[in-house]
Amino acid sequence: MEPQSLFSGFCSSSITPLYRNPQNPLSSSPPSLSYPCFNQSKHQVSFEIQYFLSSQRLRSVRRLLCKNSVEKVSNLVSEKEGSKSWVKRKRLAVFVSGGGSNFRSINQACIEGSVNGDVVVLVTNKHACGGAQYARDKGIPVILFPKTKDEPDGLSPDDLVKVLRLFLLSNLVILVDFILLAGYLKLIPAELIRAYSRSIFNIHPSLLPSFGGKGYYGMKVHKAVIASGARYSGATIHFVDEHYDTGRILAQKIVPVLANDTAEELAARVLREEHKLYVEVTAALCEDRIVWREDGVPLIQSKENPEEYY
Repeated sequence: MEPQSLFSGFCSSSITPLYRNPQNPLSSSPPSLSYPCFNQSKHQVSFEIQYFLSSQRLRSVRRLLCKNSVEKVSNLVSEKEGSKSWVKRKRLAVFVSGGGSNFRSINQACIEGSVNGDVVVLVTNKHACGGAQYARDKGIPVILFPKTKDEPDGLSPDDLVKVLRLFLLSNLVILVDFILLAGYLKLIPAELIRAYSRSIFNIHPSLLPSFGGKGYYGMKVHKAVIASGARYSGATIHFVDEHYDTGRILAQKIVPVLANDTAEELAARVLREEHKLYVEVTAALCEDRIVWREDGVPLIQSKENPEEYY
């Protein structure tokens, strides 16, 4: 059965679809399940977690009014309805705090077909940042996270996990496969890291482990590199753990530091390489070309020659 027909109506009806219990194929009673979904009215957008119990009756609905936290759009999936290829495309969530230039590069690569995936949601801690505005212009839903004094409509960590793991949008089931941090300055909570083990990635504007950690972001990194006298800098993509910039390194790109470089000049050259590197790594993710060496080091399998890794 197609996912669209299986899950359609969850957000608008208290009647659950027929469910076959794998432990008892003859039973049509579902176990306790919860499905986050997006509803949009004329005046506001709401995030609902609807609970469906074994009696096939809606026992409770927990409604979190997010107003501008989530913005519903249509046409998230590029494949035609009924196409079997949709299961092969990866669903990407991108997190930003600023202009989101890496986010824009990744989304454009998805549109052009060089990445076998779709950016299905943008998460930000600043609702008015450039990356969020770009997402709205492109019809990508925007979620505020975390909830703070300045952003009271933000989601909690548990609710964010529920949204990313399974939500309904335009009668389609959307399950986020990978999370890409692209200039997101908040520490990722443990709840999200546990839910997306080995599936959250970050890009950092230096050759980690040098010039990384709390407080090293943006122009601060490039100023520190120049002040140190380092002859090389670059970009690093790494897996995300509970700390800043300490996860396993997946890919790096070297950028020379010139004798008379300013921080702005170095930043511009590093950023150009970031855009290319993040698209290349995202393409590998979406083609299942990330492998783990026996000692726990992640490698990328070459697309041209599957016997080679880098």
